[in-house]
Amino acid sequence: MANLLWHSNSKPRILNEIPFKTEEEFEKIVFDSKEILTDIIPIKRQIRGGRKSGIPDIIGIDTDGKVCVIEMKNELVEPKIISQVLEYAIWAETNPDSIRVLWQEIEDEQEDIEIDWDNLEIRILVIAPKITQAAVDSAQKINYQVDFLEINRWIFRENQFYLIKKLEKEVKQFKTKTVHGLPIYDEKYYKSTHNPDSVKQFMKYTKELDRLIKANKWKLEMKYNKYYCGYNQGFFRAFGIKWLGTKSFGFFVMMTDKEAKKLKVPYTKYLSNWKQVIYTIEPGKTKVNDYTRVFKFAYEKLKGK
Repeated sequence: MANLLWHSNSKPRILNEIPFKTEEEFEKIVFDSKEILTDIIPIKRQIRGGRKSGIPDIIGIDTDGKVCVIEMKNELVEPKIISQVLEYAIWAETNPDSIRVLWQEIEDEQEDIEIDWDNLEIRILVIAPKITQAAVDSAQKINYQVDFLEINRWIFRENQFYLIKKLEKEVKQFKTKTVHGLPIYDEKYYKSTHNPDSVKQFMKYTKELDRLIKANKWKLEMKYNKYYCGYNQGFFRAFGIKWLGTKSFGFFVMMTDKEAKKLKVPYTKYLSNWKQVIYTIEPGKTKVNDYTRVFKFAYEKLKGK
């Protein structure tokens, strides 16, 4: 059991860790918190009707159009979890029509997400209070993207604090093993799906934005994805550049419509699903530095300042 030391108005308080009472409570907190599953829209809980084997409890869709299989455990997670989530991933990959029906049932706008129903990409998330490193390393043996999140809770009066930690695999333990089949999103990939001239400009802007980040000493990591390039701190994203079509692209910033209006920097639209504000980029005209104030706001918001 861990303790959390919290300084409130210069007065230190020691908080005890409060476990989740049930798996159902744990699952509901995660399912209802967009701040935790920041790039995923959960579309269904407890979909397994009749407790059929091989069907996950939670299904979602992420910003890359991947089907997300979310497995939650309110207990220590060990390597045996891999065979279970693998079964769920196979179910998702072989039942696109079932997932499409669930997706079409939700009321939120969906036009900003492209899903290839004929060739689904599957992403697995394992979420628990405690996950062994052996479980994380075992995921290297399967050809699906697997993310591991540890979530723990502390409570003080009406305040609840959650520690969210993304676990990384220790590649050195598998020196001769290479995971095949996972797509690599780079300039070559983008040219296969977008206008080549637009891709050159897209890559140019991602590198300029990365230089701005380094100049300001913001602790963010750049990562190319299927439909966007994001700048993250751990599991959470501050901003990035996303494709808006085969030729067009723009900055996206993680903040609310109300926050964007306060900054008084004109934007194109607000995506309520993702809490993203979009600023369309006009190659050759749009300057990255003109949006520094916006990026700084998103970064400081992520840092909790």
